[in-house]
Amino acid sequence: MKTALCIFGFLLLSVAGSLGLTAQTPDHQQTAAPKISYEEEIAAWHQQRIASLKRPHGWLSLIALDWLEEGDNHVAGFGVVTLTKGTISYKSLPELQPGLRGEIFTSGALMTDVDKIEVGPRAFVVIRRGERFAVRMWDANAEALKGFTGIERFPLSKEWNIEARWEAYEKPKLIKIQSVIPDYMENYVVPGVAIFVVGGKEYRLEPVGEPGARQLFFIFADKTNGGDTYGAGRFLYTDPPRGGRVVLDFNKATNPPCAFSTFATCPLPPASNRLPVRIEAGEKRFGDH
Repeated sequence: MKTALCIFGFLLLSVAGSLGLTAQTPDHQQTAAPKISYEEEIAAWHQQRIASLKRPHGWLSLIALDWLEEGDNHVAGFGVVTLTKGTISYKSLPELQPGLRGEIFTSGALMTDVDKIEVGPRAFVVIRRGERFAVRMWDANAEALKGFTGIERFPLSKEWNIEARWEAYEKPKLIKIQSVIPDYMENYVVPGVAIFVVGGKEYRLEPVGEPGARQLFFIFADKTNGGDTYGAGRFLYTDPPRGGRVVLDFNKATNPPCAFSTFATCPLPPASNRLPVRIEAGEKRFGDH
């Protein structure tokens, strides 16, 4: 009888194999993906950050920011951008075949902050800031991009990877934040506040909301600004809060775009996010900025 059962079992395995079926290892027995260290995680994140800055049409390749007047505006090397009561249209120079999303586009309406017109290594997009419009232009051959060798950072320290208490506001508050553009303030939504401790003292940071964002966005200043770090403050993105906690990893604090180019339009830290302490983590100042 035992022999018959063994033969029956062998036949079942043979049939399963012929059908391409294999035994599945229970989830708890599957080999787990190797965990990477915190140092490796930050190194990978920084590598992605540098790759983003080195894109052909990134912050390092900006070459112009020209504010538009009502009516026709000539854009050197591209043609004419027309502003008509808040709507934007474009007509190229006759000899050009500009590209838009992989197609030839010689004339038509443009969506602000979205439609990028490309001619060779150069490109432009019309941005809207409040009621003002500007042509922002890139050049993939910009000297700032070609000469970029990296960003100096503070030594990595797990002490600056801080778990903060998250307090969501019952009703998100609206605030206005000054930008580097004179007389222009931007509207933001603040969903709550992160409360954390440094050196035995408690501090607070409020993130501002960005439409469709999956992360919290903190614009902050600290006592390193103007010396070790960019004078106008830095940026920090974090994952959404979980269980009333949010991780503020200041080792991922970055320079704002304005640290790399005078043609960027950065928001400045709100008064609530100006910390009276040195945050000696993340990116240091870049170049002469």
